[in-house]
Amino acid sequence: MKRREFLKSAALTGAAGLLLPRTTLFGADAPSNKLNVALIGTWGRGEAHFGVLASENVVALCDVNEDHLAFGAKRFPNAKTYVDWRKCLDEHKALGLNAVVICSADHTHAFIANWAMNRGLHVYCEKPLANTVEEARVVRANYLKNKNKLATQVGTQRHEHENFNRVRELILDGAIGTLESAFAWGNRKISRPGYLPAKGEPPNGFNWDLWLGPSPFHPYNPGYFVGGPGMNCLSWNMHWDFGSGQVGDMGSHTMDLAWNAVDGELPTSAETVGDNQDFNPEVTPVQLAAVFWLPANAWRPAIKVGWFQGDVIHEMGLVKYVDCKKIDHGVLFSGSKGELVADFTTRALLPAERDGDLSYYKPRAKEALLPKMGNFQKQWLNACKGGLKTACNFDYAGKMIEMMLLGLVAYRVGKKISYDGTAGQVTDNPEANELLSRKYREGWTLNG
Repeated sequence: MKRREFLKSAALTGAAGLLLPRTTLFGADAPSNKLNVALIGTWGRGEAHFGVLASENVVALCDVNEDHLAFGAKRFPNAKTYVDWRKCLDEHKALGLNAVVICSADHTHAFIANWAMNRGLHVYCEKPLANTVEEARVVRANYLKNKNKLATQVGTQRHEHENFNRVRELILDGAIGTLESAFAWGNRKISRPGYLPAKGEPPNGFNWDLWLGPSPFHPYNPGYFVGGPGMNCLSWNMHWDFGSGQVGDMGSHTMDLAWNAVDGELPTSAETVGDNQDFNPEVTPVQLAAVFWLPANAWRPAIKVGWFQGDVIHEMGLVKYVDCKKIDHGVLFSGSKGELVADFTTRALLPAERDGDLSYYKPRAKEALLPKMGNFQKQWLNACKGGLKTACNFDYAGKMIEMMLLGLVAYRVGKKISYDGTAGQVTDNPEANELLSRKYREGWTLNG
């Protein structure tokens, strides 16, 4: 046997002389093609990643709650465990890490994302990506510096619904004429009186100081942790130091449906209207109507984009043919020839009466439709292994959450503000400029 033939035969033959399937050595399941992943946050949204991550090598688990850590370790018993994500990321070389999935509390998302990218790691981050305008800008800047080598994805997993593609096609193809505005809304109302008073002690194995992380100190209260997996965040994310309320919560999901269709850049202004609730320095608003102007792009003029939450939708009177109050989270696109109403999985096209025959619009041929995405998390895993392309990377999602958080700044100052997206500065209100960022506790670095 010639040497080349011998080596080829040896590579494809087991020790017992049995021929191994080629895919075992070289396919998607080959050990060399699996990512070494750290899961930060092992309960709630963290559990939602267990199934898809089982196809990779989960080498590290991190959670400030040791009970939750043990819960994750039952599924991934070979992973090294941590309570402090900083130590986990500082040991990324020893762990052989390739990628990080972030399911921690909202106020740590931007921190972990920055630290991970600064260490050359791919990142999947649950929403919201950031809690301040500055955080959004720093994360996006770090991604843009590394976009040719890192895959990122924000966990707005509803994006995998085919309806996102169909809505985008209708807008781009002129089904409502020239796009003029896009308004997203959500009817969830969660009222909180303020930060909770001290009550009891953290349970054994729960590191309250690490949970607070970069936020100012607040005493422990079990009321912050009422609710089951996936819903626990609603107990604390209405507080300014821990979250951004419905703007970052369902706003991240619902505005994504609009953002995917309008090809938006950073707004030139932000204004809050229709909010009947006085500003509360401890909790984010329940009722909010925020309106932004987005600059024109290659295929549409400048447009209004809005986010409405709570009961504000009842007062909008969006379209006379549809009772939008019956749609808990949705988007209305208005154009020169009609309107399109959509939720995450369905849509309704409403042509204007004068052009009701729709003769101006030609639907795409079936072969020209945007392809299905498939599983949202797997898209990111595949991107980590080559191609790097994802639907909700930190540029796309970073600009969206920066706009939404700018709306909260306008709400806090009670005035319309003008914004320079290139510089990341409010140009006509010094008080608003101060609110683009926040101070962190000593020992916590946003861009470490």
